[in-house]
Amino acid sequence: MKHSELVFTAVKPPLDYLALIFAAIVAYFIRYLPFVQKIRPIIFDLPFKGFFQITLILAVVWVGILAMAGLYNIVGPKKFREEVARLFVASAAGMALVLAIMVFSRYLFDSRFIILAGWLLAFFFLTAERGFIHLIQRFTYRIGFGVHRVVIIGDGKIADELLKEFSTKPSLGYRVVERFASFDYQNAQRLKAMAVNDQIDEIIQINPNRQIDQTNELLNLITEYHLDFRYTADLLGTQLTNLEVTTLAGTPIVEVKKTRLDGWGRIYKRVFDLIFSSLLIIFFSPVMLVTVLAIKLNSPGPILFNYRRIGQNGKPFYYFKFRSMVKDAHQLRFDQEFLKHNPNMRDGSPMMKFQNDPRITKVGKFIRRFSIDELPELFLAFVGTMSLVGPRPHELEEVEKYQARHKKLLTIKPGITGLAQVSGRSDLDFEQEVKLDTYYIENWSIGLDLLIMLKTPWAIFKRRKAE
Repeated sequence: MKHSELVFTAVKPPLDYLALIFAAIVAYFIRYLPFVQKIRPIIFDLPFKGFFQITLILAVVWVGILAMAGLYNIVGPKKFREEVARLFVASAAGMALVLAIMVFSRYLFDSRFIILAGWLLAFFFLTAERGFIHLIQRFTYRIGFGVHRVVIIGDGKIADELLKEFSTKPSLGYRVVERFASFDYQNAQRLKAMAVNDQIDEIIQINPNRQIDQTNELLNLITEYHLDFRYTADLLGTQLTNLEVTTLAGTPIVEVKKTRLDGWGRIYKRVFDLIFSSLLIIFFSPVMLVTVLAIKLNSPGPILFNYRRIGQNGKPFYYFKFRSMVKDAHQLRFDQEFLKHNPNMRDGSPMMKFQNDPRITKVGKFIRRFSIDELPELFLAFVGTMSLVGPRPHELEEVEKYQARHKKLLTIKPGITGLAQVSGRSDLDFEQEVKLDTYYIENWSIGLDLLIMLKTPWAIFKRRKAE
């Protein structure tokens, strides 16, 4: 899912809300124009303050109706006339709701002109606002911003029609960067090179049932390089979740969602992170200040330990937390003499954990015991580099040892806590952690995030082996 599509969708609810309020205000003042009063004298008392307060409430309900009409769905580009049709139906439903309220409220019944004018103006302003957004989005596609860079795999009429559709209609937001007749070893290497060089966003496969084995290999490649995937027929015998069907060039196209966090889920999670990370930063600020003093008094070295970890889509970011080890302790993990006397508890795993780690300071042992060392990560969640809940971020050396299936953990932003952390923390082996985090990625919900956060304090106070 392109970031620009999320932005265009996220701005629609507040802009719709403002359009509805503006429509109601304009309808109110039209009713009080002198020439309108001459035609239909005012015989009721409707103060603007009271009218405006009711408008604020009804506009929220109206936006809810727009949502139920599917006007905030993120399903890729669609025709504007279809959006206008949905707006009309939703506006009619909103009008019906207002009329229903009028039955129980004489206060609004006396201003039927405002109600009817407000309905017509609401549809007009909503259409104008959506049209403006539509034009801006299509303009950004034409200049190449937010365009889906597509590789088509397959031959035949359907592939030709898709290629023609994308080539002749740049405003749809798709650009075909390559087309392969089939997915073979040579084309697989070409796709990998394009993915590494960030030249493609998604792959559309035509009739994947023709060669199931090659399709499974393609799915592994897509998972490894975090690409979007669509196809034009059922993948018989292949277990897939989070499917979404759209129509392009008159052909049903099935998109395989990497996670439920595509679309509105991603927006909900970002708002969730902003709100709760802000509250937690304020709540834990005294603890963080005391920790800063304790670290400085206990051992020489910086307050924060920072280095690069791997985040969403395999991109590195600067990660930091309170220093809990002696200065330059990170280098000892590559020292053969140190490893000889302190074997890795996760032998055979990409990750390294040591029991009774001698690098940990006295203060470090305490702050690690209660995960106080990880509190600075709240700032990373606030700025959007990390999330409050998600797979733990791993180091470059660890990710380099990943197998293809492990790279699904890089589909979403790494988290401060996660399903693996509340299910065993560092006592779990790597494969168990992968299974839990994969389940979280495929079955995300706000409720699951809240449940994990509520379980986190218990997981922190529960003792573990690697402390």
